[in-house]
This record gives sequence, structure tokens and C-alpha cells, in this order.
Amino acid sequence: MPEVVKRLRWLGVAALIVVYAVLVHHVNVSGKPSALGAALAVAPVFGIALAMACNAASRQVGLLLLGGGVLASWQWWAVIAQHAGFLFWIQDVSLMLTLLVTFGRTLLPDRKPLCVQFAEMLHGPLEPAHERYAHQVTVAWVAFFGAMAAISTLLFFFTPLAVWSVFANFLVLPLVALMFGAEFLVRRRVLSSVASGHVLDAVRAYLKSSAHSR
Repeated sequence: MPEVVKRLRWLGVAALIVVYAVLVHHVNVSGKPSALGAALAVAPVFGIALAMACNAASRQVGLLLLGGGVLASWQWWAVIAQHAGFLFWIQDVSLMLTLLVTFGRTLLPDRKPLCVQFAEMLHGPLEPAHERYAHQVTVAWVAFFGAMAAISTLLFFFTPLAVWSVFANFLVLPLVALMFGAEFLVRRRVLSSVASGHVLDAVRAYLKSSAHSR
């Protein structure tokens, strides 16, 4: 795929995320049930469900389940609109907890920490110091996602919905970017002899490895 097309695709994804966040915040600030709020609440769920249905072993069964979900949403549309804010919080915390579990389960005995796996994809076999550092970075990400889930929950239940919405829609991604940046600076200082790989390099290596393993 040409580089220009790739960049345009990523810009399109970024624009979609920004537009979605702005619309969700608008719905939360209004504080009124609306068809827009209901549509935004179910959109991510159906987006994931559609992707799973298209990649399922039995596409007919996947699409049948997706159709059942559409009918159920139509039946409960008023309830979804009434509690859209709660559904937005569920989605936010579920994402944080999914990432926490994804990183955390690799810290179990006889498992290889996820950041160690990423580092090995970029650099090959690691020196002991590099492996210990990557292990600590995995722990740091687990703590980070746990903190994000806890803060989101506290803000949702103990502050106005608009306050939580600012955090969830406009602060989480910058905080994730800040975490990446801080880790990069620490890595350059602690592992000065190791070539600094970009986080996207690790993501590309992981996706390439996953594609080959199928």
C-alpha cells in the first residue's frame, strides 16, 4: 500500500475518533436522552460485532447473531437512550480493563511479559538488563490501565457527567501518549546502549508475527 494512502487512512481513523469523542461529549453535556446518544452508545459494539461476524468461521451464524443484536437494540432503544452515559462508561472501563488483563496475564509465572515480547520482536534476544526493564514496563502499563479504570469510575459516580466526559473523551488518549513518551525517555536513559525503537515498530512487528502464526 502506498505511503500516502496509509497516512490518509490513519488520518481518517484519527478524524473519526475525534468526531466520535466530540459527539459523545455533546450528548453527555446535554444530559437529555436522544437518538444520537443511543446510536453512539451502540456504534462501537456493533462495529466490533460486525468485524467478528465477517471473520467468523461461519459467516452466516455471525451475521444472524448480529441481526439479533440489531433487533434487540431496536426493542430496547428508549432504554439505551435513557442510559447512554452509563453505557459510555462501561465501554471506557471495559477497554481499560481489557488492556490491563492483556498485559497483566503475561506477568503470570511461566509467561513472558508482553513488553519483553515486543522488545524481542524489535531487537532479538535481550540482554538481562533489557529484559528486566521490559518486565518493569509491562508492570507499569498494568498499573497505568488500572489507574485509568479507577479514575474513570470515581469521576463517573462522584462528579457531574460532564466532568467524567472530559476525562474519558479528551484526556485518556493524551495520557496514553504521555505514558509512551515518558517510557521512551526513561528507556533512552536506562538503556542508552540499545537502539531506540518506535512504538509503531513494535506494533508492526506484532501484527506481522500474528499474521504469520495464522
